[in-house]
Amino acid sequence: MSVPYLAIDARGLPRDSADGMTYRSRMQPPPEATDWTIAREPDLTAADFIDLMHRSGLAPRRPVGDVPRVTAMIRHSDVLLTARLGRVLIGVSRAITDFAYCTYLSDLAVDSAHQHRGIGQRLVAATHEAAGLHTRLVLLAAPTAGGFYQHIGMTPHDSCWTVPPREA
Repeated sequence: MSVPYLAIDARGLPRDSADGMTYRSRMQPPPEATDWTIAREPDLTAADFIDLMHRSGLAPRRPVGDVPRVTAMIRHSDVLLTARLGRVLIGVSRAITDFAYCTYLSDLAVDSAHQHRGIGQRLVAATHEAAGLHTRLVLLAAPTAGGFYQHIGMTPHDSCWTVPPREA
């Protein structure tokens, strides 16, 4: 099942045409990118996910050497969407949400060969829509990805705190 594309503003609210800057004029993916599809894929395999992490450049920031852990990450996701070009996996979005208040976008990856075509932007918007546009979408960006998130209308937040994982 494909998830429709929906443009969101910096507050996480859907854009409307009242401001004269419609989704069609500002947010439509380029024509060459429209032959891929976005769909829910909760049964994505760890092998496919790990392969995409390598092709996207995110492998150093994910536990790709720990297949049981990656399997658990996928299994316990509330929203898992993929972008495919035919049968080839070219993007993934994985989120955890309560469907009422907050959605944490834990993973967003697009194959390096398919970046700059609107795929990541569509995955973010479709993930937010699947979790509920009334939820606040939050994420921790890779150090080099901040410009992308600003470009798609997200705003930085300067008071995020984390606790590093402890090894068992």
